[in-house]
Amino acid sequence: MFYYLLKYVILGPLLRVVFRPRIEGLDHIPESGAAIIAGNHLSFADHFLMPAVLKRRITFLAKAEYFTGPGIRGRLTATFFRSAGQIPVDRSGKEAGQAAIREGLGVLSKDELLGIYPEGTRSHDGRLYKGKVGVAVMALKAQVPVIPCAMIGTFEAQPPGKVIPKVHPVTIRFGKPLDFSRYEGMENEKAILRAVTDEIMYAILKLSEQEYVDQYAAVAKAEEVAAAKERKFPRLPLS
Repeated sequence: MFYYLLKYVILGPLLRVVFRPRIEGLDHIPESGAAIIAGNHLSFADHFLMPAVLKRRITFLAKAEYFTGPGIRGRLTATFFRSAGQIPVDRSGKEAGQAAIREGLGVLSKDELLGIYPEGTRSHDGRLYKGKVGVAVMALKAQVPVIPCAMIGTFEAQPPGKVIPKVHPVTIRFGKPLDFSRYEGMENEKAILRAVTDEIMYAILKLSEQEYVDQYAAVAKAEEVAAAKERKFPRLPLS
């Protein structure tokens, strides 16, 4: 009930007034049945803007940190995400990834929409990064279509680190469903999973027109942080 209260009474109308999102390809979303919506991830606002424009309910796999933050703000955030039906995902290792896949398959088994960001984290610079294969595993195991989605303008409206978004034009673009039934029973083949994931990311790339980086976003972020520390505290040469 809280999900629909947010969508139709509290957040949905506010988001539509502030961002006035332009929606393209909404007819690609099936009226019923399970499907995965796989999108780029540029902003915290993505979690709310996409559900606000969909007619059907969508459940996202959300990072566990949203549910474990300290203090009053942390508790409020956790309550908000739980009430909205979002699922916490521990991203700390392989076993955590398997748990996320099980949770996602549970959503799909109910003929619902599952939202996922294959990059695994928000882009820190607005570029599109290499996708993780979890989305391919779920698509093949559940035998459901994958609908690519591009969020355009949300990075400018609310880049990582910015708490209060600014008014900026936003476009939400959905592409044609991708059918991977030809790979039925091959969800354990690493090469197939990589090929399926890359096809999904390419579809997102065509919709978003971002610059693509063939590297995981988390790795790129870590390298930039390390480089910044090196510039700030350069190593002294050994005498």
